[in-house]
Amino acid sequence: MKELIRTSDPTVIAFATMLLEGEDIDCFEMDVHMSVLEGSLGVLPRRLMVREKDLFRARAVLKDNDIDIGG
Repeated sequence: MKELIRTSDPTVIAFATMLLEGEDIDCFEMDVHMSVLEGSLGVLPRRLMVREKDLFRARAVLKDNDIDIGG
């Protein structure tokens, strides 16, 4: 699995997940419960992961929908 995006905004994760699922690209959200473990209020970033073979296509989908993918 490769990291596609990292953000502390849950709406970006939800939107990106919906877009990727619409393109039949499997994705997995990591670090969902880290804020609970650390005792913070959702300030720790979450990561959205995709298979390495889907990374190029997934980046293109997010870029086409104006989601900042960094780097």
